[in-house]
Amino acid sequence: MEPKRITIFAGHYGSGKTNIAVNYAIRIKQNGYPVKIGDMDIVNPYFRTKDSAKELSDAGIELISPAFANSNVDLPALPQQLYALVWDKSYYAVLDVGGDDRGAYALGRYADFIKEENNYEMVFVANFFRPLTPDADSAIEVMREIEDACKIKFTSVVNNSNLGNLTTAKDVESTFNKAKELCEKTGLPLLFTSCTQEVSKNLNADNTFAMTLQKKYFDIKEI
Repeated sequence: MEPKRITIFAGHYGSGKTNIAVNYAIRIKQNGYPVKIGDMDIVNPYFRTKDSAKELSDAGIELISPAFANSNVDLPALPQQLYALVWDKSYYAVLDVGGDDRGAYALGRYADFIKEENNYEMVFVANFFRPLTPDADSAIEVMREIEDACKIKFTSVVNNSNLGNLTTAKDVESTFNKAKELCEKTGLPLLFTSCTQEVSKNLNADNTFAMTLQKKYFDIKEI
């Protein structure tokens, strides 16, 4: 299936949306689509898309990021090239939005253009192991805060629940019902569940919900 022209990844701080955005951009590039990725994280100067600049460059993907990324300066300034990324329909755009509603305000600058084109996916990245999003209801609170800030509604969900390098298949499986509940309560589809390739090999195939997810599995190099 062809991806939307603009794919936006947003979520609570620490949800892992940056890794999702980077891997998603690389995946659609591998599928033959011209793609650029925009780092819109004005909240966290320490872990940004720019950390994967070499990997993106090796994949032939242009990265547009704030001038002060990977420094201890955190100014709410975004490069003009991000406007071009939203306007230029010759490329597919992947946007990594800063955590929570504060980061989503930056996306609001482009909301009118994005909604006018109406060819976008606004993805909520959920990590149910984070202390402020342990369940569907708390995740929905964060979703609504982000939507209010950026003026764009979410269109799908990604379950990126993980405990970093300690994540096991059982950990991932333990969040399936939470992801399902989140989707049922919001009426949004589950785009995919992410995990490392090693973890995905050990998922319980007897779990019917897991079998459904495996058809859409998206293996992430790092979590």
